[in-house]
Amino acid sequence: MKPMPFPIVRTVAAWSAALLLFFPLLWLGLTAFKTEMQAIAVPPELFFTPTLDTFAEVNDRSDYALYARNSLITSVASTVLGLLIAVPAAYAMAFFRTPRTRDILMWMLSTKMMPAVGALVPVYVMAQTTGMLDSLWSLIIVFTLSNLPIMVWMLYSAFREVPNDILEAVRLDGATVRTEFTHVVLPLTRGGIASTGLLCLVLAWNEAFWSLNLTSAGAGTLAALIASYASPEGLFWAKLSAASLLAIAPIIVFGWFSQKQLVQGLTFGAVK
Repeated sequence: MKPMPFPIVRTVAAWSAALLLFFPLLWLGLTAFKTEMQAIAVPPELFFTPTLDTFAEVNDRSDYALYARNSLITSVASTVLGLLIAVPAAYAMAFFRTPRTRDILMWMLSTKMMPAVGALVPVYVMAQTTGMLDSLWSLIIVFTLSNLPIMVWMLYSAFREVPNDILEAVRLDGATVRTEFTHVVLPLTRGGIASTGLLCLVLAWNEAFWSLNLTSAGAGTLAALIASYASPEGLFWAKLSAASLLAIAPIIVFGWFSQKQLVQGLTFGAVK
């Protein structure tokens, strides 16, 4: 067995990777507090007087509250709707397995491998036919369907962690399926359900492809706000950075406070 690397080497490697991943966010934050001339300066200006004028211009030009509200509504609604569908589906697959259960799970996961652009035309036509273009409901439905395979897989793993001895004891006591589900399984897996909801909330908040193709000014999310600063005249780097920072700041803060639950959800079933 090979000896483990020296602790200092591991520490330096970990910090290097962390700084490499954090650098784009740091550069985004610095650019957001520059003027447009400072943002495009060559070589880049590392020392400058920060200004809030760019944020004021973004707020004056665009209705940030509207875009933020749309992002919040679509993210929360799609997550709640997805959980209402995924929880019973995963419960049935975990505790009432059939020879085809594994195949169904793999088929659901395989749908995530298809590029979203491959489904754009039929989804756009359906939204146009039903009058749901530039509608929050169209985004809610699409976000729900996009995240549903991940939800089912994560909840399936969480439900499989419930000890069979507990379920057998409950069934011997004459508990119905409904009682077993509401009074035993749900309390024991509330951490997994919360982790699944948090992760899918983040995924829905960050979704840009469907927001840009199914909405315009009325139902646009923060992704549409960011894209509005890429114009034929060029990229307004300072305003683009300010809009991006305003868009990602809420979800970064949210993710920071819920990181324990997010990591827990991503590692369900990794250790038996």
